[in-house]
Amino acid sequence: MKKAFFTLLAAGALVFSSSATDVQNTVNAQPQKAVAQKASEPAIVQVSNSTYKFKYATNVRRDAGTSHGVIKVAPKGASATVTKSATIGSGKWFKVRTGGTHGWVHSSLVTKSSGSGVVQASSSVSSSAVVSKALALKGIPYRFGGTTPAGFDCSGFVQYAFKQAGKSVSRTTLSQYAQSYKVSSPRPGDLVFFANTYRPGISHVGIYIGNNQFVHSGGAKSEVKSLNGPYWGKKFHSFRRF
Repeated sequence: MKKAFFTLLAAGALVFSSSATDVQNTVNAQPQKAVAQKASEPAIVQVSNSTYKFKYATNVRRDAGTSHGVIKVAPKGASATVTKSATIGSGKWFKVRTGGTHGWVHSSLVTKSSGSGVVQASSSVSSSAVVSKALALKGIPYRFGGTTPAGFDCSGFVQYAFKQAGKSVSRTTLSQYAQSYKVSSPRPGDLVFFANTYRPGISHVGIYIGNNQFVHSGGAKSEVKSLNGPYWGKKFHSFRRF
């Protein structure tokens, strides 16, 4: 009987010891879990300013990761300056500066600029050069989809004038709108956008030349128009700048 009692007592001690060990292991595991979560947070690294261009029309987000809101859609081919990088899981994100906007994009959506005609986002172009090149195109016929002196549509006209002045910009009215940023006090060389002309929403663009006038390709040809006129004054939407 005494032997059985000691055997039972030893077994109870073993169970208690095992339970205590389990509790200890559980307590110890919690800090390890917390450390693992902390390690998964993005480590942001400052990088030397490097120029990239967007491979596609790209969502620029408020912070690194797809859970953050989109603040701008950068058009394909637009340039951007990368200032920081962050790794989230197996994905790498870049903080970029593009067209006056600062935000984050996934690294797979941009490619490093080779310098072949891509202008850095931080570079400027002479406003007088833009106006001069644009005015030199007056009289060229309007052609839907046109991007050459054989005929321009509105955004093709803007793209060509800026290219002649030394700056590469996107192709369509909407992408030029997305690439630029709004200004309240226009200066010559800024963009003038119009809405609800031949379609709802942003639908036309020209180049501001001062004195409330702009040059554009619309109607029959490239010409100068006034924002004080009844049609364009009513359709005016905003001034923007690359």
